[in-house]
Amino acid sequence: MTRPLLVIAAGGTGGHMFPAQALAEHMLRQGWRVKLSTDERGARYTSGFPHSVEIEQVASATFARGNLFSKALVPLRILGGVVAALRNFRRDRPAIVVGFGGYPSIPALAAATLMRLPRMIHEQNGVLGRVNRQFARRVHAVACGTWPTALPDGVAGHHTGNPVRGAVAARAGAPYIPPGDYPMSILVIGGSQGARILSDVVPPAIAALPLDILGHLRIAHQARDEDLARVADYYAEHGIKADVQPFFHDVPVRMSDAQLVIARSGASTVADLSVIGRPSILVPFAAATGDHQTANARGLVDADAAVLIPESKLDPETLSAHIAAILTNAKAATLMANAALKISRPDATDRLAEMVVTLAEGHR
Repeated sequence: MTRPLLVIAAGGTGGHMFPAQALAEHMLRQGWRVKLSTDERGARYTSGFPHSVEIEQVASATFARGNLFSKALVPLRILGGVVAALRNFRRDRPAIVVGFGGYPSIPALAAATLMRLPRMIHEQNGVLGRVNRQFARRVHAVACGTWPTALPDGVAGHHTGNPVRGAVAARAGAPYIPPGDYPMSILVIGGSQGARILSDVVPPAIAALPLDILGHLRIAHQARDEDLARVADYYAEHGIKADVQPFFHDVPVRMSDAQLVIARSGASTVADLSVIGRPSILVPFAAATGDHQTANARGLVDADAAVLIPESKLDPETLSAHIAAILTNAKAATLMANAALKISRPDATDRLAEMVVTLAEGHR
């Protein structure tokens, strides 16, 4: 008997690719074949996918970058991707196509729509992204990672939660070591590409901490390539132990070792924080579509598991005060860690996979 084929379509950011990877890992264990449809940007994130996942790179583009000429070519590039996806699907027909958002998911979802294949989308954020918003009424089901998620009128969402990669799930509920008079770790992550504002504000905020805290601290700071040298130099000049890198491939390990996480509130970061269970200070990306990062953070903030600081109010003094308040109160920090765990959905991958199987079998 031929094993059913799942085609996963995902864009070129960690926010789209990490939950896609989690679903791929799960479905392979269930005996499915899995293909990932993405573009050149998305292909950079495929190293974490199981080797048995076949990668189909299709043409796609975004209107958000490039000059006028480049933007004028976007429809043609997307059309070329749709034609390629149609050709691939006719050669190897999927049992279902699942889109995780981003422009690279357009070709596979459009081809599935034209061929009337079972199809669904998963939205990680509390507000639908541009592509998922366009397909919400053209798919058979919409899975939501953040609840509530703002959906178009007449579209019903199913709250699955955001799937986390196996490396995160393996550290679910890892024991939290509260801050104290011993080595402590702060993890600073700003999404898959880092965040300049965190590179500007976090180092001086940490340097302003009382010496009795600083003497115990070690920092893991993710920074953009162009910010690496100045961030590393700042920490070194102030005698702060810091590991500054453009990308951490071991975020689950670093997060579980941390007493505090300072981060953007992308959907995957929020999911990781809740599953592992760590106190956090969240700085939503102000330019995010529909302010969805603030919506993402709301669950952790309302549960008293995180402190939210809008970009407009982020400065070294404010941030330093919040860091000190958490690192000098072991009981409060532990309560924050436990509160994060209480709102987690460690079974999100199982919930999403159940939707996939039910939809595929219903159309068989």
